[in-house]
Amino acid sequence: MAVSAERDQVLKGKVKRVVLAYSGGLDTSIILKWLQETYGCEVVTFTADLGQGEELGPAREKALQLGIKAENIFIEDLREEFVRDFVFPMFRANAVYEGVYLLGTSIARPLIAKAQIDIARKVGADAVCHGATGKGNDQVRFELSYYALEPSIRIIAPWREWQFKGRAELIEFARQHSIPIATGKENDAPYSVDANLLHSSSEGKVLEDPAHKAPEMVYQRTISPMEAPDQVTAIKIGFAKGDAVSIDGKNMSPATLLKTLNDLGRDNGIGRIDLVENRFVGMKSRGIYETPGGTILLAAHRAIESITLDRGAGHLKDDLMPRYAELIYNGFWFSPEREMLQALIDKSQEHVEGEVMLELYKGNVIVTGRSSPKSLYSSTLVTFEDDRGAYDQKDAAGFIRLNALRLRTLGMRGRD
Repeated sequence: MAVSAERDQVLKGKVKRVVLAYSGGLDTSIILKWLQETYGCEVVTFTADLGQGEELGPAREKALQLGIKAENIFIEDLREEFVRDFVFPMFRANAVYEGVYLLGTSIARPLIAKAQIDIARKVGADAVCHGATGKGNDQVRFELSYYALEPSIRIIAPWREWQFKGRAELIEFARQHSIPIATGKENDAPYSVDANLLHSSSEGKVLEDPAHKAPEMVYQRTISPMEAPDQVTAIKIGFAKGDAVSIDGKNMSPATLLKTLNDLGRDNGIGRIDLVENRFVGMKSRGIYETPGGTILLAAHRAIESITLDRGAGHLKDDLMPRYAELIYNGFWFSPEREMLQALIDKSQEHVEGEVMLELYKGNVIVTGRSSPKSLYSSTLVTFEDDRGAYDQKDAAGFIRLNALRLRTLGMRGRD
């Protein structure tokens, strides 16, 4: 047994109904059965389709096999909401964590938590449960979101509660309870994978030594840049109020647009990163992340901002971006400070519209042009030719002398 008989008795009856974030995989199936045995409660499963690329029908079948009533199985397609209400607002900020990570896993967790809480309210559940481990960031992201949305909710985190000492004991528990074990799972996968419409991430096992190159089999969403075609792919992305709305003149829904960019990025070997990041819980971890469409989108968004954002507004956004990215990474999507920053960011995007021309080639995203009816770029001002009095170059002398005043004062003091 995973817990002592005494603890079993204490827990039973304390929870009547729990909503489990359920993938249909081995770990969450073990959690499902463990909840039934340990808490003696009714389990409701929730599976979110965030564009992870997996068939979700088997999750329903597996839940039924484990004794879950059909009316207690929820599978929801959240792809459009994910991109529209979470990914796009984040990209308006050009958010990148520690200069590299495009926050693909981080931004998915608050939406899963939100949908889970919505279901808990709908079915009258008094608890929610997630399958995140006690060493990672996801436990923080899920639970901060749960508490922000439903302050009195009971949270069950099995990896922090049960007494399984290793993978072998988990597998044995699965065998004892006739939980299907996929071929190869007995020895565990060589690394763990998380995926959604924005990215895929791979961590652990063969990837834990940051000195060793990741094997090619790790990459799921992109071909190798070295194997990409020796041919340029030219595209044009249209923007309105800071969000991408079209590719090559064709309007698309948020999820369709991101999937299209993913396909283009995949075929051109774009979006691979190998990083060591600082987890919120205090340790460093090495991961292989692939964000093909997001990498293209970030380059395009910065390009359209370059001609539509005022210098002061643009620089302020850049100053605030690391803080905004850190809030998302650490799980504070539903915090007042993130919402305050979002209001500022969204205000800055009112005139961020137009088109960006790009070329994709062997892992590279190359901006080749940008245009906007709201452009602040003036060829009259920047030209080296006669600008008909729009800018008097002699004015620059006084401008420079005023800005140099404090530097000259400091310099004079140093001579005393």
